[in-house]
Order: sequence, then structure tokens, then C-alpha cells
Amino acid sequence: MSVTDLSVVTYNIHKGFSSLNGRFVLPRMRTALAGSGADIVFLQEALGEHQRHATRHAGWPDDSQFEFIADSIWPHFAYGKNAIYDEGHHGNAILSRYPFESWENIPDFPYPLQASRSLLHGCLVVPGTDRRLHVVCVHFGFLGRERRSQVRQLTERIAEHVPADEPLIVAGDFNDWSGLAVSQGRLGLTEAFQKLNGNHARTFPAWAPMLPMDRIYCRGLAPVAAERLTGAPWSMLSDHNPLQAWFRL
Repeated sequence: MSVTDLSVVTYNIHKGFSSLNGRFVLPRMRTALAGSGADIVFLQEALGEHQRHATRHAGWPDDSQFEFIADSIWPHFAYGKNAIYDEGHHGNAILSRYPFESWENIPDFPYPLQASRSLLHGCLVVPGTDRRLHVVCVHFGFLGRERRSQVRQLTERIAEHVPADEPLIVAGDFNDWSGLAVSQGRLGLTEAFQKLNGNHARTFPAWAPMLPMDRIYCRGLAPVAAERLTGAPWSMLSDHNPLQAWFRL
């Protein structure tokens, strides 16, 4: 692939635990993600710290979960806390082969008494190009009114901080099986899997995917391939299947 081609993965890692029996499987997740060859990885439910888990589970990493996954493959990363509690915190993370020019976590989606949400917006410098690449990692709420507010905040963020001539990828867990949360007309976004395969990928639950919860949207770059990562080992890891897409700038 030329330097203007890139691939991305989005994955809700379920705080490093399997969904069926609650086993700690983060090392297996890291190995599986490393095998994807992705240039950029969007993570949801990544633990930045959890003091109780660290004492109870053998092999718990000394660093955050996103740093453990990044290892030597993705030297650049950004993290935004979604939820903070007595034992620690978790949130969204973006891992990248390319350096960040800047990044910002935009917290306080407007339902603070429910699971705290945020969106993580980074701006990357892709070698061999003269354009910045904007990347936004999201984890939307379960309720329709939450998602509508989050879409409004995402729309405002893009309108105010992403120039129309700069490429953009928005990826994450949208908790939206209806497909109505993101209005592609208003945002000018194309969902990679739907564009190439005719429908959204079913990603939840991982062992028998029925609901299309996870998406990879883009603007200003062309999706050339997209697939759901399923089967072994993915079906025995998180409760979500990852999605991977390839783009040409």
C-alpha cells in the first residue's frame, strides 16, 4: 500500500474482559489487534486505571489498558476519561502509527447521572501527505434522547473544528441498532461498511452478532474495503466484534 492508504479498527474492548464468563483477556486482545495491521485504532471502554482489578487478576498491566495494547506498534495515543469512580476510570482511546498534532477530550455529554460519555477528537499528521487527518472516537448512550444530544454535540464539534477540505474519520460504539442516530445528510458522512456492503455490520453480541452497534464513518476520503472481524479469537473476547476499514486519502 502507498503512504496515502491507511486502515482503521474500532473496538469496544469491554474493559479487557470476555463477555460470557468475565475472564481477563486483554493480552489476547492485544495480540489479535496487533495482527490486524491497522494504522489507527479507536477503543471504547478502555480502563485507564482500576485499583481493585489490578490486585485480583494475574497479568494485569502496570500501565493503562490502552498503553498496554499500543505497545511498540502504535507509538502515539490519546485518551479521554468517560467515567470516573473510586477504583479508577475508563473511556475512549485512539492509538496511531502517526503523530498527533493535537487532541482534545470533550466531556460532559448532558446526562451526568447516567454512564458518563465524551468524544475524543484528535488531529493526525500522516507522513507523505500535505493534509491533516481528523479522527473522532465516540461511545454513545443507550437511550435515544442521549444519542440525539450526542449527535448534536458531534455535529457542532465537526462544524467548528474540522475544515471541510480536511479528511475525517468518526468511529466507535454508537449503541444504535436502528441506524438513525447519525444523520449522514447533516454531517456529510459516509459509513464505510454500509457504503461497500449495502448495510451496517452486525457487531453485537460478539458470539452471535445481531445488532449493528459499531460504525466507521468518513468524510473526504474513500473507503476501499471494510469487514467485521468475527470468529476466533474475536467471538471469545469482548462482547462486541471489531470493525476494520481501509481508506484511500
